[in-house]
Amino acid sequence: MKRIVLLTGILMISLFRATQSFAQCSICTKTAQQLGDGPARGFNTGILYLAFLPLGLIAFLGIRWWINERKSS
Repeated sequence: MKRIVLLTGILMISLFRATQSFAQCSICTKTAQQLGDGPARGFNTGILYLAFLPLGLIAFLGIRWWINERKSS
């Protein structure tokens, strides 16, 4: 269990540090291109930051469900 949590944390950190990750729709990409390189990076990081909470919550609930199912069987 500790390994899974550690690997998930490393994956999330690497996702936020990735320079080539793109999390923008086509409209957001056009807007970010007009703003310039610095604000576009901040915009992209903000989108990834906002995506972390729902994805983390889903992962947490899935792991808890898996542990409970494993204990009951």
